[in-house]
Amino acid sequence: MFCLLFPLTSVLYEIYKPDSKPLSLMLPVNSSVQEVMSAIVRADGDHVLVKMNSSGERLQLKLDSTAVYTALGLNERLFICTSSEVEQLRPLKEQQGPEQGTTDLIEQMSSKDIATELTNYDWELFTAMHEVELVYYIFGRHKFPGATTANLERFVRHFNVVQYWIVTELCLCEDLVKRAILLKKFIKIASVLKEQRNLNSFFAVMFGLSHSAVQRLYKTWERIPSKTKRIYCAYERLMDPSRNHRAYRLAVAKLSPPYIPFMPLLLKDMTFIHEGNPNYVDKLVNFEKMRMLAKTVKIVRGCRSQPYVPSSPQRGLADRMFLDGPAARLSTYSDHALPLRTPSNIRHYIQNLKVIDNQRKLTQLSRTIEC
Repeated sequence: MFCLLFPLTSVLYEIYKPDSKPLSLMLPVNSSVQEVMSAIVRADGDHVLVKMNSSGERLQLKLDSTAVYTALGLNERLFICTSSEVEQLRPLKEQQGPEQGTTDLIEQMSSKDIATELTNYDWELFTAMHEVELVYYIFGRHKFPGATTANLERFVRHFNVVQYWIVTELCLCEDLVKRAILLKKFIKIASVLKEQRNLNSFFAVMFGLSHSAVQRLYKTWERIPSKTKRIYCAYERLMDPSRNHRAYRLAVAKLSPPYIPFMPLLLKDMTFIHEGNPNYVDKLVNFEKMRMLAKTVKIVRGCRSQPYVPSSPQRGLADRMFLDGPAARLSTYSDHALPLRTPSNIRHYIQNLKVIDNQRKLTQLSRTIEC
């Protein structure tokens, strides 16, 4: 089922005390740090709001910072404490990510079903984002009173979640045979995403597969069929950043809407335009800069100029590549496992992915499963 996500106006803040106990409160998405703290503690106290990631790095937030909850990175959490307690804060266990993978669960879902739910969810996030959020994001939200970039940040965050989901699952799969099957499945998911013109999640999957912790799994890659490797290498060429990502831009130029663009590259383009050109020239507005930014924003509008209708991917070359070969084995799962493959359950899984984002931990896991 494809359901519309509405733009965020309020959000449930989860803020932790030094003893790791959570406090939950519903606040406007643009609430300032001062407003968040006022809802929890007395204004005359010595409390601060701290953002901490899974590695234990802490950042004390300024009182006038806004929308800090939606801007949290992967596995980052908010903590409230006194100034003297900041150095005593430690990451929560949940911030470290899962200890076990979900290989067996993924095996029960088809690549097409997983890709379709990824695309459905991406479209919800993409359409909930207003074009002007790109401008706020690049120029700085603080320059526009009352402006929000929460929907854009939510969309970008999902890209990072998918990327690290790929790495996490492969590094937590200790069985070599299962890991090779999982790797092949992720490449197939990338194929379906590309056919569905979901370039954002396509690149998220590919970035995950190109992560150093995955690339060093030589024994796993050796078990991948040569046909699968060839299509993976073809997809790698689309990621080539040379000549200003020419390979990707040529491929996108051939697409007709609706499609989901590679959002991090769009943001990179806008950042390059903004930082490389002054807002004013001879005390006059630099309209050439504004035109270049508008042209990039127009790309987003063009992507969404036609309605998205969930559909099955075409059975093209990519499908034939994976269908060729030995006959499919019969499922050994009992009937009670079948409900896991329903769209609602797959959707729930996709929207609640648990990942490890600590680079050192991912490298250690990779070395443990393949010395």
